[in-house]
Amino acid sequence: MVTIRLTRRGARNLPFYHVVVTDSRKRQGSASLENVGFFNPVARKSEPKLKLDLDRIDYWVGQGAQQSDRVRDLVKAYRKQAQAGESAAA
Repeated sequence: MVTIRLTRRGARNLPFYHVVVTDSRKRQGSASLENVGFFNPVARKSEPKLKLDLDRIDYWVGQGAQQSDRVRDLVKAYRKQAQAGESAAA
């Protein structure tokens, strides 16, 4: 089964996560099928905290990929943020 999940990168006490599409049977951190974004929980003011490629995530979900609980929450928040940005620009 294909899964969309977080893979931790970064240093000690400075977590940084890649949102990746991978085979669920493989270990975290091993080779992935595609990198579809990142999540930086300790981002500074000028740095983006979350960046996702929603088109590619929708494609993989359409192909049957399952999202982890955390990724599902991040995608929902990112969609809400994107919609708020569009309405503010209009």
